[in-house]
Order: sequence, then C-alpha cells, then structure tokens
Amino acid sequence: MDEDTPLLVIVDGANVVGSVPDGWWRDRKGAAERLRDRLASDGLPGRTDPVELVLVVEGAARGVESVPGVRVDSAPGSGDDRMVELVAEAAGRPCLVVTADRELRCRVAELGAEVTGPRSVRG
Repeated sequence: MDEDTPLLVIVDGANVVGSVPDGWWRDRKGAAERLRDRLASDGLPGRTDPVELVLVVEGAARGVESVPGVRVDSAPGSGDDRMVELVAEAAGRPCLVVTADRELRCRVAELGAEVTGPRSVRG
C-alpha cells in the first residue's frame, strides 16, 4: 500500500445518528444528511492527516447524496454487511470503522480494521 494512501474511515451512519436521542427517528434521511455535512466540514476531529470518509447509510436514509469530502454508500441491504465488504475490499489499506455495534466491531477487527466509537465523529 502506498504510504500516501489516506486512512479509509467508514462511518456507520445508523449507529452514529442513533447514538444521540435528538429526534433523528422522525427524519432518518435528514439526520444522515446532517451527519454527512458535519463530516464534510469537520472531518475526523483530532486528525490532521488526510482521510477518505465513507458514510454508510441504510433503510430510510438510503438516497443521501455524496458531497465533496464524504462519499455516501447506500447499502442495498444490511449496513453492517456493507461495511464489512468495504473493509474486505480495502485489504491491506489502513481502515477505521466508526461504530458502537459490538458484533460489527468484532467482524471488521477480524479483517484488520481499527474501531472507534461514535463520539469520535460527534466532535
């Protein structure tokens, strides 16, 4: 892997949005768009090195568009399964998955990804 390749950061949209009881359930797509916009403006707080941000959305949040700095991946089925696929596709590349989902954390860690919780992108 090229040392100039940025860290791939895969954000579990449903899990991060759901980590704060702010009424997100009334407008799941809007909540995902707000998270996308915050990621685009703030990046990954505390990091100054370049990162590639991928926000994985599912269910009612599908259809959120990508913006400069954040690629949105609408999972055709399970968002967790899609995140595992993305980590597997990036084999050998440094990956960081943002989620609090215990099962997902184990699945991506087995593939070599690092894991952090939702607070890391909440600022």
